Amino acid sequence: MTFSTPSHRNFALFSLLAVLWGTSFMAIEVGLEVLPPALFAALRYDIAGAVLFVYGLLAAEDWRPRGRDEWIVVLVGGALLIGTHFTLLFSGQRYVTSGVAAIVLSLTPVLTPVFAWSLLPEERLDLAGFVGVFLGLAGTVVIALSSGSVGGQLVGVVLLFLAAAAWAFGSVLVKRLPGNPPVVPMQAWMMLLGSAMLHSVSPVLGEPGLGTVAWSPLVVSALLFLAVLCSAVGFLIYFVLLDELGAVEISLVNYAVPIVAAVSGWAFLGEHVGPATIVGFVLILAGFGFMKRDALEPRLVRLGIRSGLIAPEESARGHTPADD
Repeated sequence: MTFSTPSHRNFALFSLLAVLWGTSFMAIEVGLEVLPPALFAALRYDIAGAVLFVYGLLAAEDWRPRGRDEWIVVLVGGALLIGTHFTLLFSGQRYVTSGVAAIVLSLTPVLTPVFAWSLLPEERLDLAGFVGVFLGLAGTVVIALSSGSVGGQLVGVVLLFLAAAAWAFGSVLVKRLPGNPPVVPMQAWMMLLGSAMLHSVSPVLGEPGLGTVAWSPLVVSALLFLAVLCSAVGFLIYFVLLDELGAVEISLVNYAVPIVAAVSGWAFLGEHVGPATIVGFVLILAGFGFMKRDALEPRLVRLGIRSGLIAPEESARGHTPADD
């Protein structure tokens, strides 16, 4: 296959993003062996923010936010999308496998419309939307209880659920705020401000400092992989695909990521994903399908036509101008 056409290029980028973000959970697992969670997340975004900042200086028209509104967007995003989200994510993953962590985080697109419903007047949940939320939450409960005991797995899933909620709430809040800074500088400043928050939270949580870390080539490699490839490069790919594919299609990467995470965790870390966890993932995926059915249906029909599974005349019977 060549990548000379936009569709081939987008497929390649989508696949690369799923691999980067999916294997990131394995890298987190490796780093957590010697690094405390908040400090680990802070170091990740020190490096990622610096890389994006340099890229923004070279490629963006404006390297910093302008005016009060844009700075508020950066501060809110740094606090919620980086600081709060990754404190909870890294803390939660201490208690579960990388596959389980990725599956619980895939709840984010299901939670996002819940916050949008209350904060964005133009977005409302209908009956199918509420069914989708219920299925997503049910899937999370199944995963939380899949270990058969109320212990570490439950604590980890609760922390990861809160991480997903922090990201969903932060995304909606950033969208509602009036400021609209350029994407790359905005992400760089969010990462740097978020990492500063993580550095300040680390001693409050009683974490040991850098001097106690037993560094090894494997841990350094995991940190650089997370910071440079998964964070800096991954976010750039994400925003390229967001422009090319749209929000619905790119949100599907959230459901490719857990598969990559589970396979990489099994292959390299010897992790196991049980049947109950798979059932929970299917429920979360079904919840997403209910919530996004109006946007997904015409795309699935077009995919069926291209693959020969659906005849063009069958899709035409249900066609409306809104599908175009």
